[in-house]
Amino acid sequence: MSDSGPQKPRTDVVLAIDIGGTKFAAGLVTARGELIDRTRVEVEKNALPEAHFDSLTGIVRQLMTRAREQHHARIRAVGVGSAGPIARNVESVSPVNIPAWREFPLRARLDDLTGHAVYGDLDAKALALAEGWLGAAQGHPNFCAMTVSTGVGGGIVLDGELLDGMTGNAGHIGHVIVEPNGRRCGCGAQGCLEAEASGLAIEAITGRPPTEPTYEIMQRTGTLVGRAAASVCNSLDLSLVVVGGSVALGFAATFFHAAQVSLDEHCKLTYSRGARITPSRLADSGPLIGAGAVGWRGLRRARRGL
Repeated sequence: MSDSGPQKPRTDVVLAIDIGGTKFAAGLVTARGELIDRTRVEVEKNALPEAHFDSLTGIVRQLMTRAREQHHARIRAVGVGSAGPIARNVESVSPVNIPAWREFPLRARLDDLTGHAVYGDLDAKALALAEGWLGAAQGHPNFCAMTVSTGVGGGIVLDGELLDGMTGNAGHIGHVIVEPNGRRCGCGAQGCLEAEASGLAIEAITGRPPTEPTYEIMQRTGTLVGRAAASVCNSLDLSLVVVGGSVALGFAATFFHAAQVSLDEHCKLTYSRGARITPSRLADSGPLIGAGAVGWRGLRRARRGL
């Protein structure tokens, strides 16, 4: 009789899901924040609500199979970071840049699909958790995290606690007004940061994708993000803003220099002077690690009966 030896202990993971304006992504995140697998699918612009969920279902099932067969991992929960607005814990989601999803009941649908507890939050709030855990905000109890990508989002940590707000949408910096009487935003207002500096806005303004920017558009985007960041630093007594997202990270040094100049120009109070803006240390892994952090936080809270 052959002896196959002791079984390797199973790795506990959270199935992390990132709901963005142009893509859905899924990954497996360990309790130490390691992203051990990932996949993604592009969002079809004009798809119906169920077609969007079918696309998400495909990558979720793929990761569930890989967890079991390739990684010998046990999924403990599902963590979601979603573009907003959302209802608390992603009971429903209404991403501005996915028009077909308006109050889409994401949590219940994922619960049915996976059979696991689902915990969710805004994508930029998830990034704030990730950056405070493993990234550029480690050791900082007060900071703002921003995503500048297809859309623009934010998450704020004060005194070590991630702010939720009445409906769970606190930190939505994409809807700070940076250009009065500016472009009409998907939210209905004019001059929002998202309407002026997001990937979709840049494409609409320039006629070119944000992957092909001019020097001037990289500078302008950084300047506007710095302006919005200054409003938050001045309002909430912050000295650190961490920025991720494909647009910001893609525009790189030109963007971050312009953003810092703008931040310096508008932060003149004694407590906000010297505030700095810095790239996400987790780069393109940040959104999924953030979604994983939301899942692990949910499990801890459930154990404590919160």
